[in-house]
Amino acid sequence: MVLDLETKKSFQEAGGRNAHHLLGISVVGVYAYRDDSWRTFEDHQLEELEVLLKSVDRIIGFNINDFDMHVLAPYMRTPIKEFPVLDLMGAVEKALGFRMALANLVAHTIGAAKSASGLDALQWWKEGKIDLIKEYCLQDVRVTRDLYEFGKQHGHVFCKIRDGRMVKIPVAWKPSSVIKQHNNNPYVQQRIF
Repeated sequence: MVLDLETKKSFQEAGGRNAHHLLGISVVGVYAYRDDSWRTFEDHQLEELEVLLKSVDRIIGFNINDFDMHVLAPYMRTPIKEFPVLDLMGAVEKALGFRMALANLVAHTIGAAKSASGLDALQWWKEGKIDLIKEYCLQDVRVTRDLYEFGKQHGHVFCKIRDGRMVKIPVAWKPSSVIKQHNNNPYVQQRIF
């Protein structure tokens, strides 16, 4: 399964970079390989999402270990460390030695573009434009899935670095059941039911 989520608040609004548990979820988008389906979940549907997450062999995302899973943690009865996760950004960062934006990778690997940004999604939340958030979130899921599939098939992805050079990044994407915790923050243990 490929997963991406959008939040109700920015880190600035929530109180800082370690405040994942205060960001709130506006929309979670997923692509399920099992039945080739695309779905979105709002915050009141997250119990249903958890059932789905527990049924998959792997949850694929971009920056999912450092962001998405930690935002999800307070909503899950299952500890996030129990979910098998593959973080595409983590693999790219390990190979490059620094982080790279999803927009850069998909533009130079599969010729795709992101349709908006997380800041747009925050504004849409404030304006009550949930359908726009769902559309954007699923588009991010789509490009993440396509980037994963390209890397899985070819063993590499591409990006352009600051000096303008195109770089071929070797990848061997395998799942990991370990989620990094941020400074052992206690929010990981908090749950919202």
